[in-house]
Amino acid sequence: LIKRGLSDYRAWSNQGRKDDIVAMCAFDDEAGQYLLVRVGWEGKRRFRQIVLHLRLHEGKIWIETDDTYDGFATELLKAGVPNSDIVLAFHPPHLRQYTDFAVA
Repeated sequence: LIKRGLSDYRAWSNQGRKDDIVAMCAFDDEAGQYLLVRVGWEGKRRFRQIVLHLRLHEGKIWIETDDTYDGFATELLKAGVPNSDIVLAFHPPHLRQYTDFAVA
């Protein structure tokens, strides 16, 4: 589910691009780490951005970084993942209790 979602975002992000920045996925099943990054050149300047970083930890999906428009958690919910299995790890631990998702 995570790999398919990141791959879909990659394809969408690369569609019709005319610049030198491309989106790429990195999957590490052994460590449970999944990334979508954008890399390339903006003129003479190197561009690097982590768009999505998800990890599997303690039986939950931890969203470490999410720079997507609608949020990847929305995609997970649409796919049937309960909000109790999703941690918005980019929020400080003391504020996670105010989200509709798992605290840890």
